[in-house]
Amino acid sequence: MYTSSRIRSGIFGILLFVFFSISTGYSQQNKARITGSIQEKSTENPLGFATVAVYTSLDSLVAGGISDEEGKFSVDLPYGNFYVLVEFMGFEPHQTEVIDFSRANNQIDLGIISLESTAGDLDEVVVQGEKTTMELSLDKRIFNVGKDLANAGGNASDILMNLPSIAVDPEGNVRLRGSQNVRILIDGKPSGLVSFKGSAGLRQLPANMIERVEVITNPSARYEAEGMAGVINIILKKDNNQGFNGSFELVGGTPTNLGFTANLNYRHKRINWFINYGLTYRHSPNVGELYQETYGEDTTFILNQTNEGLVKSMNNNIRGGLDYYFSENSILTLSYLWRRSDAHRNTDIRYEDSWNTLENLQGYTLRNQDETEQEPNSEISMNYKKSFEREGHELTGTLTYLNYWENSDQTFTQSSYLPDGTSLAGSSLVQTSLNDEYENQYLAMLDYVQPFAKEGKFETGFRTSFREMKNDYLVEEENESGEFEPVPGLDNIFLYDENILAAYGIVGNTSGKWSYQGGLRVEHTDVKTTLEETNEVNPRKYTNLFPSAHLTYNITPENAFQVSYSRRVRRPVYNDLSPYVTLSDARNFFSGNPDLNPEYTNAFELGHIKYFDKGTLFTTVYYRSTDDKIERLRTVDENGNSRTLPYNLNGENSFGVELTSDYQIRDWWKIDFNLNFFHAKIDGTNFQNGYETKTTSWLFRQTSRFTVAEGFDIQVRANYDARQKTVQGVRKGIFFMDLSASKSIFQDRGNLVFNATDIFNSRRNRYISEGENFFTEGNSQYQRRQIILTVSYRLKQ
Repeated sequence: MYTSSRIRSGIFGILLFVFFSISTGYSQQNKARITGSIQEKSTENPLGFATVAVYTSLDSLVAGGISDEEGKFSVDLPYGNFYVLVEFMGFEPHQTEVIDFSRANNQIDLGIISLESTAGDLDEVVVQGEKTTMELSLDKRIFNVGKDLANAGGNASDILMNLPSIAVDPEGNVRLRGSQNVRILIDGKPSGLVSFKGSAGLRQLPANMIERVEVITNPSARYEAEGMAGVINIILKKDNNQGFNGSFELVGGTPTNLGFTANLNYRHKRINWFINYGLTYRHSPNVGELYQETYGEDTTFILNQTNEGLVKSMNNNIRGGLDYYFSENSILTLSYLWRRSDAHRNTDIRYEDSWNTLENLQGYTLRNQDETEQEPNSEISMNYKKSFEREGHELTGTLTYLNYWENSDQTFTQSSYLPDGTSLAGSSLVQTSLNDEYENQYLAMLDYVQPFAKEGKFETGFRTSFREMKNDYLVEEENESGEFEPVPGLDNIFLYDENILAAYGIVGNTSGKWSYQGGLRVEHTDVKTTLEETNEVNPRKYTNLFPSAHLTYNITPENAFQVSYSRRVRRPVYNDLSPYVTLSDARNFFSGNPDLNPEYTNAFELGHIKYFDKGTLFTTVYYRSTDDKIERLRTVDENGNSRTLPYNLNGENSFGVELTSDYQIRDWWKIDFNLNFFHAKIDGTNFQNGYETKTTSWLFRQTSRFTVAEGFDIQVRANYDARQKTVQGVRKGIFFMDLSASKSIFQDRGNLVFNATDIFNSRRNRYISEGENFFTEGNSQYQRRQIILTVSYRLKQ
């Protein structure tokens, strides 16, 4: 471990040196320099941080910078004929004549430039504008989430649930175009929120801390190859406006949903400070039902199960840091993020056991789960970005350290009874479960973009990550003497070590109406899992090539086609591999499978985008071919106890059509909709004969927004996630609706937003699962109808 840490420290040190040495080397290529000093005409006071831009005679920007605290500036630029434009808010701009920069005339001093203030005083400028809710391109869709009223008072999981192409089931699992194999990033990097709990961990991140979400369904080689269905990148808020700026949000709702968020920044001269804070306290009641038949030789054993629980959670999120501007084209960002979630979970389960018919009740069992959970999580990140003279010529480097820890302390009590309520002697059971989970992850990325020719571009970069995860679990049971003894097979330490090295190259160019981009990514994966107590070691090493290609034909600027291809991978990660068995339910167990292999996908897309005067239509046809598909399957023993864990199936072939559109019907009425229709064929005959499934399903989401009066809007959203066959049964359809209303307050500096999510309380997970010896039908609801009132206020934004 010591040697490994030294290697990682050495790599990070080398990368840091490379970031700055490359940027310095390129800066030395400039051949001419222009200098000067900027001051206010009436007072002769220096004007710091004024903008200095150098343009060609055709008004193309070639170089730029800002003045320092004393109003002085210096800009490097190539030889040629250029003019200089000096601007500062509240002052008239100043433009020079065209100047010839050559080898003989490569040092120009403009002397003192005096700017005259514009008419009127600007004590405070308040600029209000709205970004388009959805920005479409053929390879990526960007959703500016602040415009969506339904996001007020929610969390990151709620935001994803409201976006096209994405479905979030009642348990928090995210699917993109019908597939759960999607890579979720925060600010372009992995996050501890989705390490142990998967996408359900996004419920800990308040919605008001999120600026936008990027959905990339067929990524290029620039992105890591993880995620068969694509990449979802959540971008957190961060302003860099001069002076002090901020926004605040206060949330209240039922079931109990209390929250406060603040997003602040203060920029003075070369430094921009920023901080985001979110605090939420929630009560999340949940219910569930399960009916199961287990077939014996002569008897059908029937289990009728009901669950009722309550989770009380307190989540703290704080993210702070600074941007240091060496210049407007050279920025260093340092940030620190800390999260903590504290939860108390109490669940009551009733098991009713019958033979052949429900009326033939043999007895019932009551089980209670009492759990206390703590989850601290921290991330430290350093990012450097250097922009050169030519537009698009950039160098970006990132170093990140992520630390996560979770402690779960559970107590289970259980007793069995005869049908008349008489307690069965010796049936009382007390169990305890201690589960500690840890993660350390080191990540380094370097990306470089070099334009060539008129519109060509070459990109290259590499990424390395080191990840250590540990699961220390112990389950004990009280014996007759009142002492606790470990349960066989449930006392171990599971270690997961993952090292990934990757490099990529991309070349793209444009010729007339055609543009192309081709890339190749290579990734080397070194994964080892270890069970310490039983000395079981499972190492995996493999190197893969991941090509990508995008070809675009622009009929007009408003009408274009694109065809694309990429190869993707789903590596089994911690939750897929850990053999730890959850005991919250004594009849239904869930765990990982240490013997899983990676899943590979070839993805093809044909996209068309059309812009109209009042709207946009985005159409995609896609096909995916997957080998070694990972799927969670359920088995049931002769006693009716089930176990669900992932297996590698032979594969899956799927295709679909997706339509996304927005349209301004009237000045007061805007609609948008998303329709995703797909068909899939899954081959699981390697697991069990007959496990072949063909399914056709669809997802529809439609939103209408009405402007009732100036500053007063109403929004209605309908969602339908249609019935879908699985390898073992079917997931039934889900329909739900949300209602929102927003009113501007505080002289248009704030908003009062009312939200009623799932107004019919119909968002339930319903399914049927069948095997050779069992039939199971269940439904559950982990998030009930919510009524939320949100008050927000903007300070100088």
